[in-house]
Amino acid sequence: MAYKNFELTPKKTEKIETKYRKIVTEIPVEESLPLLKDLRKYEPISMSGQPLIVWDNASGFTITDPYGNKWIDFSSGVLVANAGHLPPEMKSGLISQIESGMIHSYCFPNEPRAKLVKKLVEIAPRGMDKVFLLTTGAEATENAIKLAKTWGRHIGGDDKDIIVTFEGSFHGRTMGAQLAGGSKPLKEWIGKLDPTFVQVPFPDGYFFTDTDFSVFTDTLDKLGVDDRRVAGVMMEAYQGGIAGFYPDDYVKSLREWCDKNGALLIDDEVQAGFGRSGKLFSIDHYGVIPDIICIGKGMGGGLPISAVMGNSKFMDLYGPGEMTSTHSGNPLTCTASLVSIEILEKKNLVENSRKLGEILDSELKKIQKKHPHRIGAINGRGLLKAVMFTEGVTENGKKKPDHSLAFSVVEKCIQKGVMLYAPLGPGGGTVKMNPPLMIEEEALFEGLFVFAEAVEESLSEIDIVK
Repeated sequence: MAYKNFELTPKKTEKIETKYRKIVTEIPVEESLPLLKDLRKYEPISMSGQPLIVWDNASGFTITDPYGNKWIDFSSGVLVANAGHLPPEMKSGLISQIESGMIHSYCFPNEPRAKLVKKLVEIAPRGMDKVFLLTTGAEATENAIKLAKTWGRHIGGDDKDIIVTFEGSFHGRTMGAQLAGGSKPLKEWIGKLDPTFVQVPFPDGYFFTDTDFSVFTDTLDKLGVDDRRVAGVMMEAYQGGIAGFYPDDYVKSLREWCDKNGALLIDDEVQAGFGRSGKLFSIDHYGVIPDIICIGKGMGGGLPISAVMGNSKFMDLYGPGEMTSTHSGNPLTCTASLVSIEILEKKNLVENSRKLGEILDSELKKIQKKHPHRIGAINGRGLLKAVMFTEGVTENGKKKPDHSLAFSVVEKCIQKGVMLYAPLGPGGGTVKMNPPLMIEEEALFEGLFVFAEAVEESLSEIDIVK
């Protein structure tokens, strides 16, 4: 489904200047239009979906453009800046690595790579003793799928090749990751679907209200899937588009089902890890240990790096040179990751995420209480929240996402100096908030005040139109 796009027409804004925000131009800025038009001319249209702000500098939890405007960042650059935008420690670390004269080494050994894989094993859930470094989240999930299918054949023959995922899930935009994802339109565009990828309902209790684990097994039965053929089940630690967590008992039952049927439990933590939800890894909320973990985004502080972590019995299935990547263990991105993890630990940012997350949750629920018929749910934990806007209930009793309202709220926040990315999730009705984990409490409250204003103004405009 294609959502609304931000228009290349400057709109008047109220002049704003506070400690954390500054808006002095129309949005988008007139002077930025040649650049924005070039991007729309020379890039695929799929790249044009975000607010039309030219990022020029990002520091800590604020973002500035070249034209004198400044935003409180509630996006973390789509969950990559957990430790903040380019903290001084990272800047000096990257400069030092560049000055060393070595910024790439293919699969030849380098020191930052050795330090990073050791560090990741040290902080990972128990049982993870091997790390395969990669570049993007989709690379990580693709490799996890490959390992699960390889393991399935290893223990059960050629027919043990099915990967089960959840409706509404997102695992990346490469072919295998997109087939594993739960968006039917994205898969239908690809063409004939791979029958070894099957989806079951996500037990969110909102769009799909039955959260009992029996739905999982019943769905596989209805699809004609033999449990013994399942090589792996891939779950997001929380479903990204709506920041939706599973019921704890459901995940425990899923772990037991995988053990019973010889299937690997794959935890996609690409956006969920490194303190985002108030735990170092979001799977820790459930009290279970997966077989494979995919990580990325927040581990690199803004540089492209990801990884697959798992036990050696799965990770060592391929021999020397058979599972590699050109930029695996790049010394520059490994340095960024090491510094980012060090900052999370030294500045206690995981706990800060948990503590400020309680404030974020409480304040958003106050806004929801004022508009219970237009805000259907507030999802998330830690400094991860999803505000789910709705325009009512469909004929079959399901809540109908309100993309227009969500879009208006985002646009007004941008005009007022709070950076959000475009609405997403089912029907495009979800606005996500995930500021850097080092955001100050005062700035968090200011951003929430702006968000509340944007909601009120958007609803007033809708009422006037009606």
